[in-house]
Amino acid sequence: MTHSSSRLRRGAVSVMAMGTLMAPLAGGTAFGAPTQAHTTAIDSTATAAASAEPPSPSDSPATGVRTLTPAVQRQLVAAVQQVMQEANIPGVTFGVWTPDQGTYVRSLGVADKATGQPMARDMYIRIGSETKTFTVTALLKLVDEGKIGLDDPIGKYIDGVPNGDKITLRNLAGMRSGLFNYSEDPGFFKALTTDPRAPFTPQQLLDYSFKHPVLFQPGEKFYYCNTNLILLGLVVEKISGQPLQDYIKKNVLTPAGLNHTVFPTDAAFPAPHPQGYTDQTASGQVETATDWNPSWGWAAGAIISTLDDLRVWAPTVATGVFPNGTTMISPATQKQRLTTPPTGIAGAGYGLGIFNVQGWIGHNGSLPGYETLTIYLPSARATLVVVLNTDINYQKVIEPSTLVGQAITKIISPQHVFNLPAQPAAQ
Repeated sequence: MTHSSSRLRRGAVSVMAMGTLMAPLAGGTAFGAPTQAHTTAIDSTATAAASAEPPSPSDSPATGVRTLTPAVQRQLVAAVQQVMQEANIPGVTFGVWTPDQGTYVRSLGVADKATGQPMARDMYIRIGSETKTFTVTALLKLVDEGKIGLDDPIGKYIDGVPNGDKITLRNLAGMRSGLFNYSEDPGFFKALTTDPRAPFTPQQLLDYSFKHPVLFQPGEKFYYCNTNLILLGLVVEKISGQPLQDYIKKNVLTPAGLNHTVFPTDAAFPAPHPQGYTDQTASGQVETATDWNPSWGWAAGAIISTLDDLRVWAPTVATGVFPNGTTMISPATQKQRLTTPPTGIAGAGYGLGIFNVQGWIGHNGSLPGYETLTIYLPSARATLVVVLNTDINYQKVIEPSTLVGQAITKIISPQHVFNLPAQPAAQ
C-alpha cells in the first residue's frame, strides 16, 4: 500500500473504489503487485534469476525463508539489477534480516544521476505512506490510554466532516470511510505541481476532499484514502494536546530507538540523501523532487527515515512490542490492528494502518521521487526493507518498489511472494 501518496493522483497504496490498493501522489503507498497484463518482462527475468541456482540444503520450509547463502545473495543481486535495468530505477538499497537464516544488505546504482554518487545504506529517504503506520500507532496508544475509542465517530472530535456522525476512527484507520481522497483532486494536483515547495495545512488538504461527495457509506468497502490519515493526525493532536510530530517522537520514535527517523515540518532533508526522480510534474517531464515540501502528505506521508531504522520498525509495528521488550500497543489493541479484512486484491488484506500481503505484514510508501517497502514475515521473524530514489512507474502502472519487493521475495520466500497490484494513474 504504497501511497500516502504514492502517485499524486494515482495514490500511494491506494485502494481505489474499484478495489485496487493505490493512493494518489501524496505521501504514498503502492499497494500492489503488477497486474497480469504487465508482468511478462520483469517476471520472467526475476524467475530466471531465482532459478539460476538450486536452493540451499539448509533452506527452511518450516519458516518459508531460504538461508541467505552466498549463492542466494548472488541471485538477489542479479534479480534486483535486472529490475533496475528494466524499470530504469537509478538506485536501490535493500536489506533482509532473519534470526537464523542470515542477513544481507546491499546498495546498487546511483543516488545522483548527475554526479554518479553511489547509493548507500546510511542515506535518509522520504518514506511516504509508511508514515501511516506511525500515525495509527499514535492513535492506538491513545486508545490504550482510554482517551479515545476506535468506534467513536470522527464528528466527536473534528467538525465539518461529511458523514462525520457515521464514520468511525476505525473506518478511517482501516481505509473504509467513504471520504474522497484529496490527493486525487485535480485542483490539488495542479497546486502541488505548480509550486511543489509551498506548504499545505491539514485544513487545506481536507478542503480538497470535502468539496466532493462521499463515495460510499462507512465500512462498505476498502478505498485507500490519504484524507483518512489527515483526520487521524488531527485527532491525535487534539486529544494529546501536542503537535503530531512531537507526540510521535516522544511516544513512538524515541522508545523504539529510531534516532534517524524524523517528522519534518518543512522541506528540510537530513544528509546524506539521494536525489529523487519523478514524472509527477506540471510538465510531465522527469524532474528531481528532492526538496519538495512534504507537508501535503503530513500524517499520511511526510516522515523521513533510514534503512536501518526501518529494519527496527518492521517487527516493532508488526508485533506491537518495542525492541527492549516493553509494550508499544496492548495485545488486545494490536490484535485489532492486525485484523486485515480483504481489500479486493487476492492475498492482500488491510487492517488499521497496516497491510498483510501473502503473509508479509507492513506498509509501502511512495511520494514524488521516492519509494519504500518495509515488511515483516512473522513465521520466519524475517524483515525486508527496500528504499529507492524514483516513483516513476514501470509501463506506467507498476510501482518500482513492488517490482523490487516481488523479485526479492520470489527468491527468499517463494511461498510468500509480495505481489501487490498497482492501479493506473487517475488522470
